[in-house]
Amino acid sequence: MPKQFLQHPDNAKNPEWWRGASIYQIYPRSYQDSNDDGIGDLKGIFERLPYVADLGVDAVWLSPFFTSPMKDFGYDVADYCDVDPMFGTLDDFKNLVARAHELGLRVIIDLVLNHTSDLHPWFKESRQDRYNPKADWYVWANAKDDGSPPNNWMSVFVGSAWQWEPKREQYYFHNFLSSQPDLNIHHPEVRQALFDVLRFWLDLGVDGFRLDTANFYLHDAQLRDNPGRGRPMFNDSGVVPNNPYSWQIHLHDKSQPENLDFLRDMRAVMNEYPGITSVGEIGDEHALVLQAQYTGGGDKLHSAYTFSLLAERNSAEFMHSTLSEFERAVQDGWGCWAFGNHDVKRVATRWSNNPQALRLYASLLMTLRGSPCFYQGEELGLTEAKLSFEQMQDPYGISMWPEEGGRDGCRTPMPWNAEKPNAGFSEGKPWLPVVPEHVDLAVNVQNKDSDSLLNFYRRWLDVRREMPILWSGAIEFLSPDAQTFAFIRTNDQQRLLCVFNMSDQASAYTLPENCVVLSPAKVPQSSSAEQIEAMKNTSTPTLQLSPWQTLFAWVDTAKAK
Repeated sequence: MPKQFLQHPDNAKNPEWWRGASIYQIYPRSYQDSNDDGIGDLKGIFERLPYVADLGVDAVWLSPFFTSPMKDFGYDVADYCDVDPMFGTLDDFKNLVARAHELGLRVIIDLVLNHTSDLHPWFKESRQDRYNPKADWYVWANAKDDGSPPNNWMSVFVGSAWQWEPKREQYYFHNFLSSQPDLNIHHPEVRQALFDVLRFWLDLGVDGFRLDTANFYLHDAQLRDNPGRGRPMFNDSGVVPNNPYSWQIHLHDKSQPENLDFLRDMRAVMNEYPGITSVGEIGDEHALVLQAQYTGGGDKLHSAYTFSLLAERNSAEFMHSTLSEFERAVQDGWGCWAFGNHDVKRVATRWSNNPQALRLYASLLMTLRGSPCFYQGEELGLTEAKLSFEQMQDPYGISMWPEEGGRDGCRTPMPWNAEKPNAGFSEGKPWLPVVPEHVDLAVNVQNKDSDSLLNFYRRWLDVRREMPILWSGAIEFLSPDAQTFAFIRTNDQQRLLCVFNMSDQASAYTLPENCVVLSPAKVPQSSSAEQIEAMKNTSTPTLQLSPWQTLFAWVDTAKAK
């Protein structure tokens, strides 16, 4: 294996680089098109790696680029060990990894181990009959006496989670599309085959994996029915309440105790390579408990994220209760925090598009204990694109139209240059349109503006590198009020107070004693320099925070450095 394609050279020196590391998610179809076919590709990402490095992030997460029929846009894998021609070649990927490492970036790839495409050779063999060597590699079950599915499990993408296969006269299980059959990870041969996939990409130099649907891997072997609960008011599993999937308590089709053993075995494989990390996606109504369980002990996932902070709710009370719950449960586990990704409505639309609010969200993400992850375009303040039904591509969105818009609105192309066709993404017709409201937010426009949101993100990422307390310090949550969320990051030398007015109304906040309020020159803030200066000169400990204002201060100044 050529040396340049091995893991990042600093992995062995700092195997826990991932603790506190900032991660930038790239959705390859929509990042940069290098051949003008309207679809982003690996060469396009290669061209834009200097931009990513200039942001100041530590790692990139690449959504799937494997061989796929693209019914779920790469999350239906037909070959785990090759690149789909629409994205390029395996050599293109190797070159991308080598270039990323040259620029100081680590590469995390998205692995979909819970299910494959129905065009994967494993499934093609499995579905032939009940006696072939891979007959039990997927989850098969007999029909009930009346011909109906074996149980009441539902698909996330609406309807029964069981699909009839006439050749076997059996149903197969699919948590998502019927063209995405679930692997039977109870089977030892399946586990070994998946571990071989990990080793394949690790040998090519990747620095870690984002593990799709990490709590879905194993199912109840007895195939017991899930209990019902009626329509919920809200859900933290990434599924909207008007999807009947949310109407069940998913007791048996995911989040099984046996999943922990599989994660331990997977971790053992990754431990064969120095400095490798894993980020698990957890979708469950008890996601924060699982997040702590799956990342604790140092023998399963390195870190994980949930849909808890990808929801519509973002009040001070919600932030306090959610993050406090995780900290109570986490012990030695590790969180990865994100406010947006390729599966949810963009944060600028879901929460607020107020310029100061967007800066507050960035500041909050950068100061939480854990690893911050943000999605391409989030640094530009992109809003959810409004598309017509005719423009939609997402099968989930099409099935839920018009009540839900699906995931296309957050997957539209990255705007690079406001003066170029399709904002510099492609000179061909993009697979999803570049909407006009994104053009004025293009990278070249924001590069010229020192006060742009893009440059705000850059400054924060610089600050994170300069303040170890943000990487590894503990966190103490302070009692919230209706508007203000606050916590203190601590280590042996320092205490950093972080205050966020999470509303569009002014809020009073009382500072603790012995504070030194930091200026925007020290820490990027939504507050103006004038506001901060006024605070520094006031004799009263109670301050009036403007809407969306942030405040950072050293506490116990004798310890501050």
